[in-house]
Amino acid sequence: MSTEEQRLAPIRDKIDTLDLQILDLLTQRAKAAQEVGHIKGGFSSPVFRPERERQVVARLQELSKGPLLPDGIAAIWREVMSACRALEARQTIAYLGPVGTFSEQAAQTYFGHSIAGLPCNSIDEVFKAVEKGAAQFGVVPVENSSEGAISRTLDLLLDSSMRISGEVVLPIRHHLLTKSGSLDGVTTVCAHAQALAQCQQWLSLHAPQLKRQAVSSNAEAARMVASDPTLAAIAGDPAQEAYGLQAVAAEIQDDPHNRTRFVVVGTYECQPTGKDQTSLVLSVDNQPGAVYRLLEPLAKHGVSMNRFESRPARKGTWEYHFYIDVAGHAEDAKVSKALEELKTTAAFYKNLGSYPHSA
Repeated sequence: MSTEEQRLAPIRDKIDTLDLQILDLLTQRAKAAQEVGHIKGGFSSPVFRPERERQVVARLQELSKGPLLPDGIAAIWREVMSACRALEARQTIAYLGPVGTFSEQAAQTYFGHSIAGLPCNSIDEVFKAVEKGAAQFGVVPVENSSEGAISRTLDLLLDSSMRISGEVVLPIRHHLLTKSGSLDGVTTVCAHAQALAQCQQWLSLHAPQLKRQAVSSNAEAARMVASDPTLAAIAGDPAQEAYGLQAVAAEIQDDPHNRTRFVVVGTYECQPTGKDQTSLVLSVDNQPGAVYRLLEPLAKHGVSMNRFESRPARKGTWEYHFYIDVAGHAEDAKVSKALEELKTTAAFYKNLGSYPHSA
C-alpha cells in the first residue's frame, strides 16, 4: 500500500462510518415524516407545504458552521424532503416538455427528484393538467432576464383560477449541440424562439451560414437533432444529456448572466414565512394620473415593488393590465393595508398569490 493509500484509509473508514450514521438518521427522519403524513392525512392537509420547507432550509443554513455552503445545504435537504414526501404520496408535477427542458430542471430544483414529472406540449396544457387534477402543481416560465416576460404565461395567470405558490430562478446556459460535436453537414439550427433571440449575436458571428428554425422548446430541438445530422440545437445540459448530443460550443448565450424565472402554479395558498412576495394583476381607467394613483397605496404603506410589467388587455381599446410583484405576504400588516386600498382604486384587481421569494 502506498503512503497516500495508508493516509487515506482511516479517513475513508471514518467516512464509511459517518455514512451509516447519516443513513440511520435519514431513516429516522423518514419515519417521523411518515407520522406527520398520517396525521395530515386525517385532516386532509396538503403533502407539500413550500413555506414550511423554506423555513427548514433557512434554519439549517443559519445554524450551519460550515464547511457546507448555503446552496449545498439547500440542495441536500431539498432531496431529503422530496424523498420523504414521496413516502406519503408521489406528487405529479406538470411542466413544459418534452424531457430535458429548463422547465423540467426548474421542477426538480424546486420539488426535488422524487416526483412524477408530467411533460406537457404547451404552457396551456400545464395549466389544464393542474386544473383537471392530473398534476398537483405545474411549473412554467414567466420571464427571462434578456427577453422579458413570457406573454402566454401572463395571459393564463390572468384567466386561470390557479394561484402562484412558489418561484424558481435558474441561470440559463445555452449550448450549440449536434450528434457529432461538429457542424459538418449541418444546415439549420433549431431552438425555442426565446433561445434563438438570446443567442442571436453569437450565431451571427460564429455560425451565420445556419438557417434558424423556431420550435416548441429547446428540448424538442434536441430530440430532433438526435435523429437528423443536418440539424443543430440550442439547448442546455439537461437536453444534451437526455438526447446524447455533443457540444459544438458551450455557453453561447449573449448575456452571461442570462436567467429565467419560473413560477409554481396550483391551488395551494402559502402561509407567511417572513421572506415572501405577492403577485398582482391590476388595471386602471384611462384617465390622467390613473397609474400614479394606482401605485400610491404601495408608497403610502412602505411596500416595495419588485416587478412592474404591462400587457395589453386584449379588448382592442388600448387598455392595459399591470402585473406587479410586491415584497411581503398579503397577510403582512402593511401589505394587507396597501392591498385593501388597491382594491378600491383599481378598475380590476386580482391577487395571484403570496409565496416564498427566491432571492
